Amino acid sequence: MSESGQKHPPKPPARPDRVSLRQYVTLFRKDILSAQPQRLYRAWMAEFKTPFFRSFMINQPDLVKTVLKDRPEEFPKSERVTEGLRPLLGNSVFVSNGEVWKRQRRIIDPAFEGGRLRDTYPAMLAAAEAAVARLGERAGDVVEIEEETSHAAADVIFRTLFSIPIEHHVARRVFDQFKIYQRSQPIVNIAAFVPIPKWFPRFFKRDTKQSAKMINHLIRQLTEDRMKAIEAGTAPDDLATKIMTTEDPVTGNRFDTDEMIDQVAIFFLAGHETSASALAWALYLMATHPEWQEKVASEAQDFGGEFSDVSRLRISRDVFRETLRLYPPVPMMVRQAGCPQTFRERAVPKGSQVVVSPWHLHRHERLWDNPDGFDPARWETENGKVCAREAYIPFSTGARVCTGAGFAMVEGPLILSLILKRFKVQPVGPEPVPVAHLTVRSKDGIKLRLQRR
Repeated sequence: MSESGQKHPPKPPARPDRVSLRQYVTLFRKDILSAQPQRLYRAWMAEFKTPFFRSFMINQPDLVKTVLKDRPEEFPKSERVTEGLRPLLGNSVFVSNGEVWKRQRRIIDPAFEGGRLRDTYPAMLAAAEAAVARLGERAGDVVEIEEETSHAAADVIFRTLFSIPIEHHVARRVFDQFKIYQRSQPIVNIAAFVPIPKWFPRFFKRDTKQSAKMINHLIRQLTEDRMKAIEAGTAPDDLATKIMTTEDPVTGNRFDTDEMIDQVAIFFLAGHETSASALAWALYLMATHPEWQEKVASEAQDFGGEFSDVSRLRISRDVFRETLRLYPPVPMMVRQAGCPQTFRERAVPKGSQVVVSPWHLHRHERLWDNPDGFDPARWETENGKVCAREAYIPFSTGARVCTGAGFAMVEGPLILSLILKRFKVQPVGPEPVPVAHLTVRSKDGIKLRLQRR
């Protein structure tokens, strides 16, 4: 229970402290959150050994800073975890390392610089208004809100990236195929536990391979059409055009078609899947905390719809920040020690997996006041301000911070505000159980009743 006496938002049950490797692998593949012991919410560091590798989870803020901000080149992304994402993401910026990653970021980052956010805002607002209109047809009904937020977030991506709404026939097919991929693909595959040579064939589920192939085919179609439009001088000034016409300042080269397909896939995954997850949990938290729901709705009544008005959605932004604390869409980030390290007077051998877990860091009992409670007002407290700097990384941090972090922090509060301006939401049915698939979702969906205000 929180200090106010209100029940804490749902949290997965922790596993027993001691389990066999076989039990752990089984639990891990089912859901990485409930596969972890309770002690990790208090530990500064924990070690896990298997016959094939050692992993270290770090929750101590200065160690997290070392790995993600101070010395990121010594801790590249672990290929063990990205193995499971390669059918869809190829060698995109999300999974690449080293010079390849640096080149990709040099081309992508300019598209998301401050001024571009203002340019993409009208498309974002149009998608948000379309989401509200769709929900208006469901007023009075019980809705599975994750489906609705997935639809809304996908619409934002297609409008801002390719200037087409989700109703466009290609966009709709990508969205439908991605739902199949999301359900069929666990966050990690067996390569996370057993070292497999690069030449050895990877065994992915049939649905996973087929949906990834179809998504890539559809994205290729969009990309090739856009390249023709750029050559003809008829392309709209959106994110896809910006990225495809940006030259690497070091080499002078642009992305070719195959590279662009990989990047669009990760924009869709990172920009749609993560936003959909956060929005669904935000609406659930509003349904279970009606006093905060009314604060957001009241604030939204004065929202004028201009880009400059977004900065006034302070309550909505604090609610969204608190949602990202409790339900970070990407719950764990895995790096690999590129050379021997020493953490907390303990040897971390070269090749070890170093796990940074926003899920545990954001709920750490020795860092946060009321760590499992929902309290958007915490960001104005001294504890909240310190933790925001040292123990809050929903978008990662350092060199590999999410390119779209600023984008997400406009999109989330905007859509949340516009929905609650028009509707009241109430929880229906059993409490949702958080599980980690590609992102933190509810095991059996989140059902809410919508009522017009």
